[in-house]
Formats: sequence, structure tokens, C-alpha cells
Amino acid sequence: MPRWEPDARARLVVAALHLFTEQGYDETTVTQIAERAGLTKSTFFRHFPDKREVLAAGQETLSRLFAEGIADAPEGATALDAVGAGLDRACSTMTSFNRELGSRMSAAIAANAELRERHRLKQVGMAAAMADALRARGVPQAVAALAAEMGVLAFSEAFTAWVAADEGPDNGTDRTGGTDRTGGTDDGDGTDDARAASGDGEGGEGMVALARAALDRLRGALAELG
Repeated sequence: MPRWEPDARARLVVAALHLFTEQGYDETTVTQIAERAGLTKSTFFRHFPDKREVLAAGQETLSRLFAEGIADAPEGATALDAVGAGLDRACSTMTSFNRELGSRMSAAIAANAELRERHRLKQVGMAAAMADALRARGVPQAVAALAAEMGVLAFSEAFTAWVAADEGPDNGTDRTGGTDRTGGTDDGDGTDDARAASGDGEGGEGMVALARAALDRLRGALAELG
């Protein structure tokens, strides 16, 4: 019987993202992913039902962390303050592993419509988890839904900027575009924030600061709507 590898899931994610960016998502098979990771095809299917789900790795954990942070927010916190607490909880767990794979993940998603749709569903799931946690605090449904969407957008902006800052200024990345919920580019301001906030650190402190800054910008934008 094959030995169960404790880091098998992470190895499969790394292998898949490298293959997706090297030869394309459609051309990559489960067998190739398993072989690149030094594992068996059966090990792949212990962790993922298909190759598309590799891109959703970590979704359940992130959703749980968002919800736990919101639930633990101080009593009387506003909906957005509670979302901020959820962002703090989730972003603080980000590591160099997440950062190093971020650009490959964005490239793979941008190049394939099926992966873009799966990424969108991942974000819908995270927003639903935050909205549920807010409603559990007594936040009205419409307010909870809007605050959750803002939380997901803040996280997306922060992650994109965090990864872009690690890539350096001469890697050909366009830093002048806008961030949307399909991933891809950073909003300009976020890249400068990333350099200031994350410095040389590979942990989640920079992500926390970036997410907080993104949420504050969105809060300001919301106020301008009147």
C-alpha cells in the first residue's frame, strides 16, 4: 500500500499550477499532475475530485477563518468592522507558500474560462460564509450580503497586491490595471501599499495591512455613493 504523504495536497497544488502555466490547463492531465508531484493518481483523487478543484484548494479553510473572525468580533461592532475582523483572521494565516503560487494561479485562471468560472464560484462561497456569520450576529440580510461582498473584494485586492509586491518591479507585471473578482491585476494603489506594508516579510502581516487598507478604501467609496 502506498505511503500517505503528509504534504501530498500541497505538492499536488504546486505541480498542477506549474503544469497549467507551462502547457495549459486543457492539455494537463491528472496523471501528469500526480507524476510531477511524485505521487500516484489515486493519491490525487484522495484530495481532489478533478483537476479543476485544485484551484479551490484552501477555500473551505478561508471561509471558516472569515466566519470565525466575524463571530469573534467585539459585541457592538458594525458589519464592516466585523468583516475586518474576519479578514484579519484569514489574512494572518497567509504564508510564503500562498505568495509564491499566487502569480501562477492568477495566470492559470486568466487563461481558461472554466477556471475563471470556478474562481468566481469560490468567491461566491467565501462571501456566503461571511454573510452567514454576519446574519448570526443579527445583521440584516441585505447589509450582511453587501458587507460580505466588500470583504471578498478587499481580500482579492489585497492578495493581488501582496503577490505583485513579491514579484518585483521588473517582472513585466502590469501594475496600472484594476482589480476585479476574476483575479489578474492590481489596482495601482495596492502595489505601493504592498511594498510598504509587507516589506521583506513572507508572513501574513502584510496581507492583514493590505486587506484593512482595501476595506477602508471600499468603505470610503461606499460613503461617496450617497
